[in-house]
Amino acid sequence: MPAKSKAQQKAAGAALAAKHGDMPKSKLKGASRDMEGSMSEKELEELAETKRKNLPKKKD
Repeated sequence: MPAKSKAQQKAAGAALAAKHGDMPKSKLKGASRDMEGSMSEKELEELAETKRKNLPKKKD
């Protein structure tokens, strides 16, 4: 499932970094904190690898 906005893609990347241990979980805020706890690593990878070129900044 590809990301629907740049914000969602960025949050998934931050959550994935925390899952990998590259970033402390205490630094996560908002959506990335929710994603890290509720999504699998595979789901986060699918969202994070979405190309950002034609995505809107935020989903309306």
